[in-house]
Amino acid sequence: MFEYTEKTKRYAYVICALFAIVTLFETLYTGISVAGEGAKELEGAKFDGFGEGLSFLADQMGVTSLTLGALITMCLGFLVIYLAIVKEYEPLLLLPIGTGVVLTNIPLIGMMEPHGALWYIYNVGVKTEMFPLLIFMGVGALTDFGPLLANPKTAILGAGAQFGIFFTIIGALCFNLFPGIGIQFSLQEAATIGIIGGADGPTTIYIASKLADHMLGSVAIAAYSYMALVPIIQPPIIRAFTTKEERKIRMEQLRNVSKTEKILFPILCIILCAMFVPSATPLIGLLMFGNLIKECGVVERLSKAAQNELLNVTTIFLGLAVGGTVTASNFLNVQNLGILVLGLAAFSVSTASGLLIAKTMNMFSDTKINPMIGAAGVSAVPMAARVVQKEGAKEDPNNFLLMHAMGPNVAGVIGSAVAAGVMIALLS
Repeated sequence: MFEYTEKTKRYAYVICALFAIVTLFETLYTGISVAGEGAKELEGAKFDGFGEGLSFLADQMGVTSLTLGALITMCLGFLVIYLAIVKEYEPLLLLPIGTGVVLTNIPLIGMMEPHGALWYIYNVGVKTEMFPLLIFMGVGALTDFGPLLANPKTAILGAGAQFGIFFTIIGALCFNLFPGIGIQFSLQEAATIGIIGGADGPTTIYIASKLADHMLGSVAIAAYSYMALVPIIQPPIIRAFTTKEERKIRMEQLRNVSKTEKILFPILCIILCAMFVPSATPLIGLLMFGNLIKECGVVERLSKAAQNELLNVTTIFLGLAVGGTVTASNFLNVQNLGILVLGLAAFSVSTASGLLIAKTMNMFSDTKINPMIGAAGVSAVPMAARVVQKEGAKEDPNNFLLMHAMGPNVAGVIGSAVAAGVMIALLS
C-alpha cells in the first residue's frame, strides 16, 4: 500500500515546481514568438519570430523607455510616500500624492495622458474645482467655531496671519528683477505661490486650478509639506518673537457658546461673503454648509457622511490627481526651487505676523492674550493650535491654551479662503 511520507511530499513538490517552470517557459516562448510574428506582419519584414519578438517586447517595457528625469521625479514620489508612512507627515494626502507622482512618471502607461485614469480624475474633480470644494465641506463638518465665537477678537489674529500671502506675492515678483537667475513669475503665478502662506492645502489647490494649473503639483506638495512641518517650523519663530513672560500669560476661560449662535454663524458668514467677496463664496459657502449640518443637529447622517465617507473618498482622488500633475517636464526646473523657498517664507511670515499682531493687541487692551495664539492664525487646523499648547506647557505645565488657540486657527481657514477669493477676483 502506498505510504505518503514527508520524503514523498518533498518529491511531489519538486515535480510540481519543475512542471510549473516548464509550463512558464513554454508559455513565454510562445508569447514572444507570437509577438515577433505580429511585428513581422506590421513591418512587412522577414525575420525570426522569436528573436524579433524578444526585441519587440523589449521596446514595450517601461524600463527601456525610462528617462533620467522621470526616474528622479519617481524618487521624489517615493520620498513623499516615505514621509507619509514613516514620518507620518500629513499621510492622508501625502500618501496618495506620492503614489500619483510615481504612477504618472511610469513610462508608456500614460496615466495622465488623455483618457488615462489620472487624466479622468484630474479633469472631473480638479479642473472643475469640485474636489477642493468638497474637501472644504468636510472640513466645515469637522470644525467647531465655538472658540472663535467665545472670543471674537481672535478673528483679528486669523486675518493678520494672512499677511504672509501678500508678502510672498511681492517677493515672487521681485525675482523678475533678476532675470539672470532664471526664475520668473507672472502675477497669477505669484498669487498661487503666496497662498501657501495660508497653510491651507485645499485653498492652495483651488486657487492654483484657477490661476496657474501648471503649478498645481508643485504648490500642493509645498503647501502640504510645510503644513506637516508645522511642529518644526513654528516653535523657533514663536520663541524668537515672544518673551518668556509673554509665553506664561494665562487667559480667561472661554464662555459657553449657545447652539443658536453656532447655527446662525455659518448662515451669516455665507450672506456676508456673498455680499462683499462673491468670488470666495464657493469656498466659504461649502465650508459653512458643512458646519451648519454639523451644528443644526437634525441631519446627523449627512454630517457623518461629510466628515467621513465623502471627505475620505475626495481626499484619495484629490491626492492622486495632484500627484499626477508632477511630471519631470513641469517639475524639474529652477522655478520649483523658488516655489519651495517662497513657500517657506510665506509660512514663516504668516506665523510671525500673527505673533506681532497679538503683541500689538496687548498694548491696547487691559485683558492680555497670550501672543503665542497668534501663531495659530495660519490655517493648519489643529496642528498650529497644538504647537501653541505645547510651547505654553513648556513654560507653565498648567497653562491650557489649546481652545484659545483654536479661535484664530479656525479664523485662519476663513481668512485664507477670503484672501483666495480676493486674488481670484482681481487676477482670474
